[in-house]
Parts: sequence; C-alpha cells; structure tokens
Amino acid sequence: MSAEVVALHPGAGDVAAAADRALSTLHHHLDRCKLSANTVKAYKRQAAAYVRWLAAPGAGHDDAFADIVGAEAAVTAWRRSRIEERAAPNTINQGIAALTLMYAQMGLRIDVKRATVPKPGEPDALTSAEQGAVERAAARRGARDAAIIAVLLYAGAREEECGRLEADDIAITARTGTIRLHGKGDQFRTIPIPPGARDRLSAWLDLRGRQPGPLWTGQRGALTISGIVQVVLAVGDDAKLPGLRPHRLRHTYATRLREGGADVAQVQALLGHASLDTSARYFRAGTAEQAAVVDRVFTLSGSPVLACQ
Repeated sequence: MSAEVVALHPGAGDVAAAADRALSTLHHHLDRCKLSANTVKAYKRQAAAYVRWLAAPGAGHDDAFADIVGAEAAVTAWRRSRIEERAAPNTINQGIAALTLMYAQMGLRIDVKRATVPKPGEPDALTSAEQGAVERAAARRGARDAAIIAVLLYAGAREEECGRLEADDIAITARTGTIRLHGKGDQFRTIPIPPGARDRLSAWLDLRGRQPGPLWTGQRGALTISGIVQVVLAVGDDAKLPGLRPHRLRHTYATRLREGGADVAQVQALLGHASLDTSARYFRAGTAEQAAVVDRVFTLSGSPVLACQ
C-alpha cells in the first residue's frame, strides 16, 4: 500500500456525496473513451456495486475518497469481501480495474493487488463429432444461422465481434475470402476464411442481399449480440449440446489451429489476443491428448526397455 497521502476533499466526511461525484466523473470519462461498449457497461456496473458496498451499514470507510491511504484500504477491503463471496478472480480484477480508473479521474492513483487467476486448463473445445453435429444443426436452421456458426467456428470471432459485423466486412472471391473483425480496444483484424465458411457466408449474402448495413438481420431488423447468443444456444439444443455458447466455438477454432500446426504467435494474431500468455492456454494439452501422444509415439517406435524384457 502506498504511503503517499494526497488530499482529495480536505475534511470531507460525506462519503456518499464523494462517491456520487466519483461515479459521475467516471461515467463522463467512460462515455467519451474508446473502450468497447461491453467494457464500459461492466465498469459502470462494477463501480456502482462498489459505491453500494461502501454505503452498507458497518462498511466503515468514511475516508474512501479522502486520500490514497483511505482509497486503497477501501478497495482492498472490497476485494477481500468479493473473494469471500467466491466471485470469479477475473470478475474481481475487472472491478479493481474499474475502481482504479474511477479514482484516477478523481486524482488518486491507487495500487491494489489483483486477485490471483488460476492458470486455465485444457480449453473446452468441441470434439470433431460435436463440431459436425453443430454445423449440421445450423444448416438445418437456415442460411443465416449456418453463416453465424461458420463465423464463430472458422474465424474465431467473439460474440461481440460477430454481432458488429457489417456486410462490407466480408470480402469473398472465387478462390479467397476474408472477414474483418472489430475487436477489443477498438482494434480491427482481418481473418482469412476457409472454403466451407465462404460458401455459407455467400449463401447468406445471396439471401440477405449485398447492400451495406448490419450483416445479420431478422424479422425485427438487425440481430443484436444477445440474438447471436440465442442462435448459438438454439443450434446447441438441436445438436444435443444444451448450453452451447459462442466462446466454446472460439475455443474450438483456436484448438483446431494448434492441432493443425499453428504456433502461439499465429494463434494470438488470429484471435486478437493482447498477450501471448492468453493464447498459450491452447497449447496446454489435456489428459486425453497426452495419453494419445504417448500411445502414438511408443506404438510406432516401440519401447527399447520393453523390447529387452
């Protein structure tokens, strides 16, 4: 914890009024910055939850907006309460990021330890049989749903990236195809798409029309991100995979890349990860894959030790 004390509101004893000012300042900043809409919404939600926590009886952090010492003590106590509530580490760290930004807008540079995030294990990718079932179920539902599943499975798009697509983001010729994804941090990346996915996208564009505008449309207009999730859930139900979510299709894309020989830097670029560490999770083989590798290696080459017995 920092020993520096910076007076924000000298003599301020009304933590509720100070919290309201801090929230208002944060909202003003978030409404003008280049963070994604989902991040802005999450930061506002986290900051509001923190302010409610401060206002609860017995919270005892009247100096939460007075200086750095009071601010760091309050956020550290909030972090401890979230851990005791068994909140996910990533959720806690998102909250700390939101509060750090909020205090920064008020002139306080707090430094609070993040919650420890356990290293992820084997990604929850679909098996080849499950993937086939998903693609067949999507095709039965129609050209649009088949194209949505293709974008998630063969371009590794996040659900928000899929939902933001415009018709002009798709470029398909007789032999090539790319898709432009609008990712986190207002970053764009262009992803090549394989022939099967190109066919499904072309079929949807033929039905939809090639005019500019949102790529995904329905009876009530443009499909929302929530609509994308509902399509995937419905496809999963039809494929006997209840609870299927877009992120699992993204995991499947990354896992197929690694199985096909892509290195970690290539996976990072294609998935739009900010860090190689995030992409590295797809290179942690699970128990079943490790067993298969051992069986394959020692069945093909033979074991020198066993051969001598």
